Amino acid sequence: MMKLLLVLMAAALTSGCAGRLFYYPDHNVYQMPKDPHEEVTFVSGDGTKLSGWFVPAMGQAIGTVIHFHGNAQNMTAHYSYVDWLPVEGFNVFVFDYRGYGKSGGPPDRQGVYEDCLAAIQYVCRRKDVDRDKLLIFGQSLGGANALAVMGENRFPGVKAVAADSPFYSYRSVARDKIDDMPVLWLLKWPLSFLLLGNSHSPGPVVANISPTPLLLIHGNADQVIPYHHSQWLFQEAKEPKTLLTVKGGGHTTAISRYGLLYRRQLVDFFKRALEAAK
Repeated sequence: MMKLLLVLMAAALTSGCAGRLFYYPDHNVYQMPKDPHEEVTFVSGDGTKLSGWFVPAMGQAIGTVIHFHGNAQNMTAHYSYVDWLPVEGFNVFVFDYRGYGKSGGPPDRQGVYEDCLAAIQYVCRRKDVDRDKLLIFGQSLGGANALAVMGENRFPGVKAVAADSPFYSYRSVARDKIDDMPVLWLLKWPLSFLLLGNSHSPGPVVANISPTPLLLIHGNADQVIPYHHSQWLFQEAKEPKTLLTVKGGGHTTAISRYGLLYRRQLVDFFKRALEAAK
């Protein structure tokens, strides 16, 4: 009876956190583009209105990068991860998932997944974009969504997919978080199955991204989403694939902390993929 009570208490304590584990939106404004940009509104699959920015390349565009940001704050806090790409010749499209920034509705897994699909479809409809030269770059939650969307759908115009600090599956990252709770770590496997589904997890579908080139970036000292998630994803993925390990790097620090080196490698990856697709 005591064991059952402990399980029920753990479930009660954790179930309230299960949804919030992945979504921490706010509506503050952290950074606005210094370059000319267009504020846009588009609609997700269920009619939810979403907000985004389209920032054109400086000069002739060689491709368009669609950025899927992480799980906290909103796109204005994450824009610094991609604000340097227009100078490199790329259009950039950033957007907020539902519940983030100016986007409507509360966030949930299915909705955020649909928002990512809608973002790609929106960019494909733009007349000022070459829909055959699209590039996906996601970070953290956005990286996981990028991999799931591209593993479960086929967009012929997407020529490369890059994910920085993604997780393998919703259940696996939940188990990592439960590991940090001394009272609950022995129950991490049953709790992760009891409290979370695994729909739209990248691990089971990452192999389907091939033959589109895939780049995984991850710090081997990441305390938020441990490095083994990208190792697992890399193992499941098919060629062409690259795992770029940031030695001593934390969560999404490849761009923010070690900027020049990893910016160059990301740009080179995108350019090689575009060249190979000609």
